[in-house]
Amino acid sequence: MVQKYQSPVRVYKHPFELIMAAYERRFPTCPLIPMFVASDTVNEFKSEDGAVHVIERRCKLDIDAPRLLKKIAGVDYVYFVQKNSLNRQDRTLHIEAYNETFSNRVIINEHCCYTVHPDNEDWTCFEQSASLDIKSFFGFESTVEKIAMKQYTSNIKKGKEIIEYYLKQMEEEGVMFVPRWTPPVMYKLENSTSHLARPVSPAINIPDAATKEGLNNKEVLNTSSSPSEPTAGTPDDKLDADYIKRYLGDLTPLQESCLIRLRQWLQETHKGKIPKDEHILRFLRARDFNIDKAREILCQSLTWRKQHQVDYILDTWNPPQVLQDYYAGGWHHHDKDGRPLYVLRLGQMDTKGLVRALGEEALLRYVLSINEEGLRRCEENTKVFGRPISSWTCLVDLEGLNMRHLWRPGVKALLRIIEVVEANYPETLGRLLILRAPRVFPVLWTLVSPFIDDNTRKKFLIYAGNDYQGPGGLLDYIDKEIIPDFLSGECMCDVPEGGLVPKSLYRTAEELENEDIKLWTETIYQSASVFKGAPHEIFIQIVDASSVITWDFDVCKGDIVFNIYHSKRVPQPPKKDSLGTHSITSPGGNNVQLIDKVWQLGRDYSMVESPLICKEGESVQGSHVTRWPGFYILQWKFHSMPACATTNLPRVDDVLASLQVSSHKCKVMYYTEVIGSEDFRGSMTSLESSHSGFSQLSAATTSSSQSHSSSMISRWRFC
Repeated sequence: MVQKYQSPVRVYKHPFELIMAAYERRFPTCPLIPMFVASDTVNEFKSEDGAVHVIERRCKLDIDAPRLLKKIAGVDYVYFVQKNSLNRQDRTLHIEAYNETFSNRVIINEHCCYTVHPDNEDWTCFEQSASLDIKSFFGFESTVEKIAMKQYTSNIKKGKEIIEYYLKQMEEEGVMFVPRWTPPVMYKLENSTSHLARPVSPAINIPDAATKEGLNNKEVLNTSSSPSEPTAGTPDDKLDADYIKRYLGDLTPLQESCLIRLRQWLQETHKGKIPKDEHILRFLRARDFNIDKAREILCQSLTWRKQHQVDYILDTWNPPQVLQDYYAGGWHHHDKDGRPLYVLRLGQMDTKGLVRALGEEALLRYVLSINEEGLRRCEENTKVFGRPISSWTCLVDLEGLNMRHLWRPGVKALLRIIEVVEANYPETLGRLLILRAPRVFPVLWTLVSPFIDDNTRKKFLIYAGNDYQGPGGLLDYIDKEIIPDFLSGECMCDVPEGGLVPKSLYRTAEELENEDIKLWTETIYQSASVFKGAPHEIFIQIVDASSVITWDFDVCKGDIVFNIYHSKRVPQPPKKDSLGTHSITSPGGNNVQLIDKVWQLGRDYSMVESPLICKEGESVQGSHVTRWPGFYILQWKFHSMPACATTNLPRVDDVLASLQVSSHKCKVMYYTEVIGSEDFRGSMTSLESSHSGFSQLSAATTSSSQSHSSSMISRWRFC
């Protein structure tokens, strides 16, 4: 497996020329890097005007590895080739490095660049990326990978310290300024008298001496790590190291890399808006920074939010009066760490009465609104306290808890709420203080604890009786001035006292069921299943030419191909026969085929858009301006991986992909709308379906679209 690393943008508040002078002091060896034993210059090139300086070094490293491993490998030192391309005119330095030792067993590529800060020409930006691919190593592949990652991360941490060390050394020597490069005087005179303009020499590739010795890693380096145009970091497109520390907290280099790589993936597949960095980070933490696992649950959560319009719950949903009067919970200042504090008097709450009066779904929606408010308060407290705050503290008072709270439908509703919150709000609970736990609490805990994540469970602190008043109790986490009055504190708490819900407010099971259905079907989206050989199709009748068909869909599972067809014939609705040959109903949504098998493409119907391949997790929005009246068919079709063009044998990637989608089933969630051309403004902003952005979770970013003749198809990032 290839290990990859991508650094954030690190900013030095010093001019580029001063940073370069400090950087050069690292050679031929650096006492701050004990493993860096020596370096020899292999090739060097300087342009005539002095603007370009390319130097290639062979670096000798003493890797901190077990002596037995070194003996088996037969080496005491490992060698790397480093090529530095400095352009003083453009004020850039590109660094490429690859391993010479064990190049047939291990492939290491690294690319670094120093550039001028885009907003301040007296500051310098630094970025770094690397990849490690261990093919084989005498059966010690896992050990070598751990050693390599450990050594690399430790050197990353030292990188900025080393530059700052040499900057301080230069300051002590009186070197406070290094002038910028300017063309030599003779060069200027020659240019002024010459009829042919002589351009400044660009950076060039110099011959690779190592290649002559049979080392062909250079080819790998040039194809996989070729220097790209430097793109200095800005808040909108790249993460700054100082920004990460200020708003996200202290992360290890590998954790920073995971955040950046997952963020880049979202930018590529969800062009438009992506979740805020702190939200992405919560999902990474919930899966111990495993990118694949975090990406899976994040995409599922974003689709869930979009389908149920969770992002607008605080602005569009008003809790019923019963909840406002009898739900004994509310926000109450903050704890000692600056986390928002939520107080829940569960023992005083009539859970049975609330379920009987409101139903399970209304309670769930109310809890979701509490979590949305928690996210908002975390952002506010981050600004107020000047440090990252991404979670809240919950104080649960169990005085009054009895067997009535163990009513089966009430416990069922609680377990459902826990399940939804765990899946969509990971790492938002910083601490849970359970006070005055009665004897019946262990019974409730036995029922609930299996549904709580292990990491979340570790944040629970449980106090029986008045233990919370002693050492290690409430005062360790909450200031005395804000302890609620019902816990013998001095602060008046506005949390409702709860109490029994009047039975006159109870509703019948049928009424509650209808209300529950209404709550969670208030969505403009429909779900459909797509099978191999059974696409899902819908038709739209167009009366006036130049109407605009718009669509907004998410690929929840698998890869699909999206097509649009036009037909003058009326597509036959699916026959509801006993065999179900035209329509399939599944838990994940319906499947309908409208194009008859006897229809021929080009005779009975025609394609009006080029097929669009959409990968799992992508969000697609677009529109098509109709040219003719008639019937337009939108089709979502299963996408099969193409076989290798040069052989009839399937590729390894194809086999793995087929195993991952062994059921040959895809899922899509879609919305379509037809509007008059006079009302269309060339974007989805006027449509309800465009509200796929999550106002609570996303920062404003620039959307992008790709035009196809008369249509616009764009893949947007989830907000």
